[in-house]
Amino acid sequence: MELALAPETMARWQFGITTVYHFLFVPLTISLAALVAGLETAWVRTGKQKYLKATKFWGKLFLINIAMGVVTGIVQEFQFGMNWSDYSRFVGDIFGAPLAFEALIAFFFESTFIGLWIFGWDKLPKKLHCFCMWMVSIGTVLSAYFILAANSWMQHPVGYKYNRATGRAELTDFWKVLTQDTTLVVVFHTLTAAFLTGAAFMVGVSAYHLMRKKHIKVMRTSLRLGLVTLVVAGLLTAVSGDSLGKVMFKQQPMKMASAEALWDKAAPAPFSVFSYGDVAKGHNKVAIEIPGLLSFLAHNDFSSPVPGINDVNKSEQQKFGPGDYRPNIPVTYWGFRWMIGFGMTSFAIGLAGLWLTRKKFWLAPGLRTGDEEPPHLALTKNRTLGARLTKWYWRLAFVTLGFPLIANSWGWIFTEMGRQPWVVYGVLRTRDAVSPGVTQGEVITSLVVFTTLYAILAVVEVKLLAKYIKAGPQELSESDLNPPTKIGGDPTDADRPMAFSY
Repeated sequence: MELALAPETMARWQFGITTVYHFLFVPLTISLAALVAGLETAWVRTGKQKYLKATKFWGKLFLINIAMGVVTGIVQEFQFGMNWSDYSRFVGDIFGAPLAFEALIAFFFESTFIGLWIFGWDKLPKKLHCFCMWMVSIGTVLSAYFILAANSWMQHPVGYKYNRATGRAELTDFWKVLTQDTTLVVVFHTLTAAFLTGAAFMVGVSAYHLMRKKHIKVMRTSLRLGLVTLVVAGLLTAVSGDSLGKVMFKQQPMKMASAEALWDKAAPAPFSVFSYGDVAKGHNKVAIEIPGLLSFLAHNDFSSPVPGINDVNKSEQQKFGPGDYRPNIPVTYWGFRWMIGFGMTSFAIGLAGLWLTRKKFWLAPGLRTGDEEPPHLALTKNRTLGARLTKWYWRLAFVTLGFPLIANSWGWIFTEMGRQPWVVYGVLRTRDAVSPGVTQGEVITSLVVFTTLYAILAVVEVKLLAKYIKAGPQELSESDLNPPTKIGGDPTDADRPMAFSY
C-alpha cells in the first residue's frame, strides 16, 4: 500500500494521465492542419464550393481540437517543476534548447498564422489566407519535431557530458540531439501515425453523414480524401514502425524483449501472437508464436539471435549495479499489441473503403452515382454490398475514428513504460527524478484536481465536437463566395476594422 501511494508512484500516475490525455489532441491537430490546408488549396485552384465548405467545416473542428490541446499541454510544463524537480535540474541544460526552439519558432508559426487564418477570411486574399494555414501546418510539424527530439534524448541520450561537480547533464552537441537516428525514426513514426489519426477521423465523420444522406457533396469529397490518406498513412506507419523497432532493438533491448515476452535468448527468435506467463519465475505458461519473425524484425533475417528479458536483465545488472531492470511486462507486452492492432484495424477499414467507393470507371453504369448521391459500396463491378452490409460498413467506418486515438495512447504508454526503471535511459532512474520536497498528500491532491479538471474538459470537448459534427457544413455567405482581392478587404467598408489589428 505504501508503494502504491508513494510520491514517485503518484507523480508517475499524474504525468501519465496528463500526457496521454494531451496526446489525444496532438496527432489530430497535426493532421487536420495539413488536411484543411489541402482542402483550401483545392478551393483556391478550382473555385468549387464543395472544397470551401469542407475547409470551413473541418477547420472548425480543427480549431476546437487545437484549443483543447494548448490548454492541456500547459499543465505538463508545470509538472516538471512541481513533481520532477530533480529531473528538471539534471536535464535542464539539454531540454532547454529544443523546448526553446519549439516555443520561439514552432509555436510562433502556429499562434500567429492561426490568428490570421481565423480572422482573415474577409480581410485577406484567398491565396494569402490559404498560405496562413500551410504555415500553421508547418508549425505543428516543427513543434512535434522539437518535442520529440527532447523525448528521444531520454530514450537514447547523446550529445552531452555529465558534470560531476554540479550533478547535471550538459549539452555539447545540439545538432546531434536533433538528428540522431532515434529522433528521426520517432518523428517519422509519430507523424505518419498522426495522419492515420486525422484520416480516420475524417472518414468516420464523413461516413456518419453519408449514412444519414446529409451534406453529400462535401462528405463524398472528404471521405475520398480521408480514405486515401488513411491507406497511405497506414502503410507509412507500418514502415516507420519497423524502422523504429530496429533502432529500439539496438538501443533498448529490454523494451523490445518485453514487447514480445521473450524471456531467454533465441535464435531464431519467434514473434509472439499471444502469450501468458509468470513474471516472478520469468517464463511463459502459454505461447502462440510465429517462428523466426522476431529475428527478421530485429535484423532483417530469420535466424539471427535476439536477447531475452532474463539475458538483458543480467547484462544491465553487470553494467549498472544490482537491481531489477525489467519494466512492467504485461503492460509493455499488451500495449505493443493494442497499438498495432487498433492502428492496423483502421488501415484495413480504410483499404476496404477505398475499394468499395472506387472511381466510376471501375463500376457498371447502373452502380454509378452523382455528386449529390451517396456512393454505392460496390463489392465487384456489378454487385453492391446490399442495404444491411452497407449500413454496417458506414457504422464501422464511423467507429474507426476512435481506433487510432487508442493506438496512439498505447504507443506512448509502451514507449515510456518500456523504458522503466529509467527516466533517462541508462543515466537517471525514475526514482531519483522526483521532487524530494513534495509530500504524498500534495501529489494526491494535485492528481485528483487535474484528473477531475481533465474529465470536465473531456465532456466539453466531446460535446463541442458532437454539436458541430452533427450540424455539418454551413451554407456559404456572400462574403465567403467573394473573398477580397487585396489585404484589408473592401476599402469602402470603413466601419469594419481589420479583425487582427490591435
